[in-house]
Amino acid sequence: MAPGSPPLHWPATERTPAVSFDPLRGALNITGTCIPENADRFFSPLLDAVEGYVMEPAPSTVVHVSLTYFNSSSSKYLLDLFKVLEDLHAAGRGTVRLAWHHQVHDLDMAEAGQDYASLLEFPVEVVADRA
Repeated sequence: MAPGSPPLHWPATERTPAVSFDPLRGALNITGTCIPENADRFFSPLLDAVEGYVMEPAPSTVVHVSLTYFNSSSSKYLLDLFKVLEDLHAAGRGTVRLAWHHQVHDLDMAEAGQDYASLLEFPVEVVADRA
């Protein structure tokens, strides 16, 4: 998915987050609960889109993740997604930044953001949001 490709918008469901990906702006937003019945089926199209995007990326890519809960299989796919963007950043073909949002009281989600920050070689900001 190159910058000229149409944006991707998936509405949230009870089990999957809303996803908004605008290649032209280099903006990816994932918001909600992420406990899909089949994580591969949910994440594969998104991974494909991002893998296409990194071939012709915007100069700057900003990812906002604001999840209330995610399961272990989603955790792996999120890391896979971030690693594709990490390769883009490491190659110097564009900058990547992740803003991991969590509610102030949600220490589990704050810790998850810190865990991702320790695994990634691009800037990660863990942001405490007020309700």
